Amino acid sequence: MGDRGGAGGSRRRRTGSRHSSQAAEEEARDAPAGPDVGAGGDAPPPDPDQPRVAAVGSSPRELSCHRLQESLFSSDSGFSNYRGILNWCVVMLILSNARLFLENLIKYGILVDPIQVVSLFLRDPYSWPALCLLIVANVFALATLQVEKRLAVGALTEQVGLLLHAANLATILCLPAAVAFLVDSITPVGSMLALWVYTILFLKLFSYRDVNLWCRELRAGARADKPANGAAAQRSVSYPDNLTYGDLYYFLFAPTLCYELNFPRSPRIRKRFLLRRLLEMLFLTQLQVGLIQQWMVPTIQNSMKPFKDMDYSRIIERLLKLAVPNHFIWLIFFYWLFHSCLNVVAELMRFGDREFYRDWWNSESVSYFWQNWNIPVHKWCIRHFYKPMLRCGVSKWVARTGVFLASAFFHEYLVSIPLRMFRLWAFTGMMVQIPLAWVTSRFFLGNYGNAVVWLTLIIGQPVAVLMYVHDYYVLHHEVAPAGA
Repeated sequence: MGDRGGAGGSRRRRTGSRHSSQAAEEEARDAPAGPDVGAGGDAPPPDPDQPRVAAVGSSPRELSCHRLQESLFSSDSGFSNYRGILNWCVVMLILSNARLFLENLIKYGILVDPIQVVSLFLRDPYSWPALCLLIVANVFALATLQVEKRLAVGALTEQVGLLLHAANLATILCLPAAVAFLVDSITPVGSMLALWVYTILFLKLFSYRDVNLWCRELRAGARADKPANGAAAQRSVSYPDNLTYGDLYYFLFAPTLCYELNFPRSPRIRKRFLLRRLLEMLFLTQLQVGLIQQWMVPTIQNSMKPFKDMDYSRIIERLLKLAVPNHFIWLIFFYWLFHSCLNVVAELMRFGDREFYRDWWNSESVSYFWQNWNIPVHKWCIRHFYKPMLRCGVSKWVARTGVFLASAFFHEYLVSIPLRMFRLWAFTGMMVQIPLAWVTSRFFLGNYGNAVVWLTLIIGQPVAVLMYVHDYYVLHHEVAPAGA
């Protein structure tokens, strides 16, 4: 009996071993490929840092499935692929704006009117003061060229030339302002366009005068004249051979504010690239006009009553409601101007330097934003304003404040004169950037600083828009009937 029991127990153990071996083989086939651990002792030596796993027979079962690791959202995890979350944000943005757009259509209907755009530029079809100002602008450019030609041959002294240039530049700023105030047929939009062109002309001729003065100083010092850019050019022009009509007008139409004798030139005109940019210009122009008429104008009109009643909760609500379309239109305008328009002009003129903007959207401080979002203006300010002030012994802080002061002046110049009222909202907004830049650089670093920059862009602009629209409405639509 004992032998039979022992034999039966032996058979049961062998049967159990066969079953366990078959299960182990099936599990081994289903398990992922790993290091070859066989019975011949070919397994690698155990890692002392890894937890020891007790082996049961030849089964590769893992008794430990955890290891030291961080959650993906933790900064210590090193994970950076958030593409799905970015796509989710884009989808949510599209859906939320689609809802707002549908709500706007249900409430106001279709407000887009292309004919109304023409009335913004022309009040009297027989009077075109803005266009006349653009034609007269050629007089100031030619006057600058004639002064420079006489300075080059010594017919004028430097003091007389400086006086003539100062008078010419002052007239460039004063003439369109006087026309905007005295001529009733000019519209605010037409006046703003003319002032914008004259401001660009002022900055270009200022640079033109400075560079030619530097060339005369180099010539007086018996130094060899070199191209202003260090790259190889197709043709090299030296002073005073650059004082020609063709050279001047190339600079006036080129997408830059800084003059040099030899601009970098692209080898050819890329027709496909040019066509894409032209289509972008046409499409984005229509899109901006439609969004302003359909989205911004009703919101601004509905904001007048809360301002009149000084209902602060409603004012904040209208401000936040205006912030979305205003910021969306500003982003479209940035792409339309700095990428589409300037690249079209650069491609047609084969202008080689296409750095019109840098990665301002990654700005972690207000200073970085202003240095990178508008490269043509930034280059002009550094070359013709900031560095000359440093050479005169002015401290960096005073020079930086001077740059913001000049920028604030031109912002107010381009807004207050066309509206025929001085409220200094644009000037104040620019000067506030100085303490704001200091605060962000000291207390908000990294992503927090970037969030502050975006917040100032999204909220700051609608505040200025509402301030000017409210004052313009009160001045032209309430005071006049009361006086009558």
